[in-house]
Amino acid sequence: MKKIGIFILPLLLIIGACGRKPEKPVAGNDKPVKTVTIPEFNADSAFAFVKAQTDFGPRVPNSNAHQGCAEWLVQKLTAYADTVVVQDFRTRLFNNKGIDGQNIIASFHPEATKRIVLCAHWDSRPFADHDADEANWNHPIDGANDGASGVGVLLENARCFHHQPLPEKVGVDIVFFDLEDYGPRQDQTEQYYDDRRNHWALGSQHWASHPHVPGYHANYGILLDMVGNTEPNFMKEYYSQAYAAWLSNKVWRLAQDLGYQPYFVNELGDPISDDHLPMNEIAGIPTIDIIDLRPESVNQSFPDTWHTLNDNLEHIDKNSLKMVGNVLNHLVYQE
Repeated sequence: MKKIGIFILPLLLIIGACGRKPEKPVAGNDKPVKTVTIPEFNADSAFAFVKAQTDFGPRVPNSNAHQGCAEWLVQKLTAYADTVVVQDFRTRLFNNKGIDGQNIIASFHPEATKRIVLCAHWDSRPFADHDADEANWNHPIDGANDGASGVGVLLENARCFHHQPLPEKVGVDIVFFDLEDYGPRQDQTEQYYDDRRNHWALGSQHWASHPHVPGYHANYGILLDMVGNTEPNFMKEYYSQAYAAWLSNKVWRLAQDLGYQPYFVNELGDPISDDHLPMNEIAGIPTIDIIDLRPESVNQSFPDTWHTLNDNLEHIDKNSLKMVGNVLNHLVYQE
C-alpha cells in the first residue's frame, strides 16, 4: 500500500466516541433475553499462522514460496469454511509486464443474504525500497506485518467461526487478495506514474470488478493491513471515513468498549491507497481499513519496519493480533 497526498474530497467526518464467554444480554419490554456467545480469540494461534506464512519466505508472486503458501492457505481455509474458491487472474504490473495472481476466498453461511467481507493481502513486497541500506532495495521482504499479520488474524477468526457457528442470518466471506504490494520502487514512482492506473492493490481491483459470485454484494467490508506491530496506532484512515464513516465509528466504539482505546485512536489518519479503495469505488461495498498509521514515522506515516528487511517475525506482537481479532469476533457475532 502507499500513502496518498491529501486533496479536497467531500467528507462527512463523524468521529464517535476455543474458550468462549457470554456477552451481557439485552432485553426489550416484551422481548425474550438473548445471550450472544463470543468465541475467545487465541493470540498464540494467530501468531502461529503469521509464522507459518513467513516460514515459506517472501511470498512474491510467481515464486515457489508464493505457490507453497497459497496451497497452505487453501488447506487451512478448507478445514474451517463452508466453501473455498481460488480466483486465478492475470494482470499487468507497473512496468506493463503480465503476471498471474490468485485471490483466495473462504465463505461461511454462503446462503445468507446479509454478508460481511473480512480481507487482507497475502503477498509480500518484492522490494525493500524503504530499507536504510540502499543495497537492499531490490531484495524481497518477509512481510510479517505487511501482509502476514492481517492474514494470521483472519485465519484465527476463521477457526473461531468454525468452532462457534455464526449467527444464522449472517454470512462472512474472508478474502485474501494477491498482488497488493507489487507497486514500483520509491525511486521509480515518477517514472511509472500513470493517473489512469493504480499500480497497487491489483488483486482487489480484479475481485471488485469480477467477484467470485456473479452479482455479489456485501453489507460492509473490513480490511486488515499491518496489524501486528507492538503498540499499534490505529487511526481512522481518511478514505474509510469518507466512504463508510458509520462503520468506522462503530468499530472504533466497539474497540473502546473492549478497552483498546489507547490503540484505536479517535483521530483522522492519512489517506492510504489500499485494497479497500477498489472495494468502495468499484464494488460499491462500504469498506474500512484497520491499519497502523504513525504520523511521526520517517516511512510515510507507516511503522518503521514498512517495506524494509526488518518487517520480520521479530517485530510481531501477539497482543496486537489479539485486540484486532477480538474486535472482529465481537463485531460479527453481535450482528
